Amino acid sequence: MNTKESNDISGSRGDAHFVWRCKNCKSEHSASVKEGPFAYVADESGKKKRQKVLEIDNRGLEFVEFRADGTWQASSSENSTKFADIDLSEGDWYDYDEKAGEEVSIKDLVWELRRAV
Repeated sequence: MNTKESNDISGSRGDAHFVWRCKNCKSEHSASVKEGPFAYVADESGKKKRQKVLEIDNRGLEFVEFRADGTWQASSSENSTKFADIDLSEGDWYDYDEKAGEEVSIKDLVWELRRAV
């Protein structure tokens, strides 16, 4: 799904970021990013906490996995250092913060898909 692309939905004036037609039943299904992406904000206590990153409106689809393809961005919680072109496809990322003189990392990521209530 690409949020920069929009696809027409057949028989509708609407559009969606992703449109798929079933070969068997010929039904058309769609999904669009409703909100987000939202920045993850680190907890000052250092505890890991669950946060919503993206909200998707699904019509006839059920997503089973999220893949962090593409590039991501991060900024240091200690200073103003910004990191670009982060690849999270392997799950972990490591770099060095010149200003702080320390290694920085994103690791132990867990992506969870949940239905809205």
